[in-house]
Amino acid sequence: MPGLVLVPALTVLLPTAGISADPENIGWYGQISAAVFLLGWGFAFIWGPIADRFGRKPAMMASILMYGVFTALAGISTNLWEWNAFRFLAAIGIGGEWAMAGTLLAEVIPERVRERFGGLMHSAAYFGVLAISIVYLLFGSELGWRGMFFVGGIPAFAVFLIRRTTPEPPRWQDRSAKLVQQSFWQPVKEVLSGEYRSRTVGNLLLLVVCVIGLWAGATYVPAAMNTLCAQAGYDHDTTVRLASLSSMTVAVFTILGCFVVPRLAARAGRRGALATLFALMIVGIVGAYGLAYPLHSIGLTFAFLPVLGLGGASFAVFTIWLPEQYPTRMRATAFAFTTTFSRWVAAGGTFLIGYGIHATGSLTIPLSLTAVVFALGIGVVRLAPETRGAPLPD
Repeated sequence: MPGLVLVPALTVLLPTAGISADPENIGWYGQISAAVFLLGWGFAFIWGPIADRFGRKPAMMASILMYGVFTALAGISTNLWEWNAFRFLAAIGIGGEWAMAGTLLAEVIPERVRERFGGLMHSAAYFGVLAISIVYLLFGSELGWRGMFFVGGIPAFAVFLIRRTTPEPPRWQDRSAKLVQQSFWQPVKEVLSGEYRSRTVGNLLLLVVCVIGLWAGATYVPAAMNTLCAQAGYDHDTTVRLASLSSMTVAVFTILGCFVVPRLAARAGRRGALATLFALMIVGIVGAYGLAYPLHSIGLTFAFLPVLGLGGASFAVFTIWLPEQYPTRMRATAFAFTTTFSRWVAAGGTFLIGYGIHATGSLTIPLSLTAVVFALGIGVVRLAPETRGAPLPD
């Protein structure tokens, strides 16, 4: 959702700080906001030790509640400081959702279908993006960016359903008596121990690549479309519709990619699947930002969005892969640690992207250069452990 409302929100909030809301400033402060969000996401690592100590279910409920409440509060922001503060706190919540849900799913789903459900679960996040895009398409003009943040807070009510219907994994329950006696930080120490240190660092690096691609690619698609529409002289309603359709296109193809990931991971292995998706991101980024955007072509941009969407399913590989690399006593911590601290590293990258946009006055060069990160990522993939066919470790 931030990509959809970035331009209209900053158009309102930048002048309150005495800053002109021109495309260059929106690109610069938008990237700063993205970096702040990633920093908040990095603090979400705390949900891992909480889940390993007190259970997956309460940690997941708390993270969802935190995300929903502070997302809604972002809709009442009156200045940049408030907006970034609320989004920072919302990021701490959303950062825990993926790690908690991925850990819980891996531990409760039977082994024979665990791989398949890992991809399906991750598609749920993009169904949410698609739903928000549809709401923005149909009601964006009436709701405005503030109303969209209120809609984004609706997931907070899911905690009531989770409390009634979601079981605590038996794997964790069988070890809970021992786990509650250990140090709260013991799982963190083990994740960084000699036995697991190299794979943890490798996962961090690969997730940094994914995050930079997510923010440089999918998040800036609506912003790019807003700029292209302005250059074409389109009215506000047409711009809203095209920005929504661009986000919807990426979301639909990412959902399709999530459905394909389990089969791809089974055939090509976890490493092969991730390398394939990284290659798609290179094609999508170069095509959308290096070719279509400087040509001011809305049609050509839409032609490359499906490729960006499919490549964006790379996160689904980790939903399957990360639980297979760590035992139950530290699984939630490892999942949260790698998927959240990677945001801190990526925050520096997104800040550089923002500086590049501000310095060049365009999205073209800074975003096109992120394709290099994916090329490096393909090389790092070869160093990661392959776990295809291995059962979930106890």
